[in-house]
Amino acid sequence: MRHTTAAAVAATALLLTGCGTQSGGPAGGSPSGSPSGTGTAGPGGGDGTGGACTAEAALTAEDTGRTVCLTAGGTVRVTLDGTPDRPWSPVTSEGSALTPTNAGIGAPRGDTIAAYRATAPGTARLTSTQPLCASPTAPDQVACLGLREWTVTVRVAGN
Repeated sequence: MRHTTAAAVAATALLLTGCGTQSGGPAGGSPSGSPSGTGTAGPGGGDGTGGACTAEAALTAEDTGRTVCLTAGGTVRVTLDGTPDRPWSPVTSEGSALTPTNAGIGAPRGDTIAAYRATAPGTARLTSTQPLCASPTAPDQVACLGLREWTVTVRVAGN
C-alpha cells in the first residue's frame, strides 16, 4: 500500500509539473521567434515590431495572438489541423490589406487551409474557431458549446 501511495504522489507531481509548463508565447503559442514555417518575427523581424517585413509567412494554430508583417505582394498561408469531430471553421479576413488566393491544396476533413495575398498597405485580422469538444452522438450526452478561437493580425507594409 505504501508503494502505491508513493507512486501516486510521484505521478501527481509529474502531471502538475507538465501542466504548469508552457512552450512559447500567449495561450501556448509559438515562442517569440518566427511564426511556424517561413517568415521572420521578433525584434526587427516580421511581427510588426519595427523591422523588415517578410514576403511569405506560414501560420498554424500555435501562432494565435501573433502579429506578422508582410511586404506588399507577399503571401500568408494558414494551416489549422483539426479532426472530423472538432473541425476548424473557414478562415475569415477582416480589413482591406489581404485578398484571398488559391491555397493550392485541399484540406483533410476537419482541417482548414487558406492563403491570402498582401494587396494593400494596412492591417487585416485573420480568424477561425474550433469546437473544444466533439458534438454529442447520442441524445443523453451533454453538448459542449465552447470554442477555441484563433486570431492573427497581419500588417502589410507599403511599397
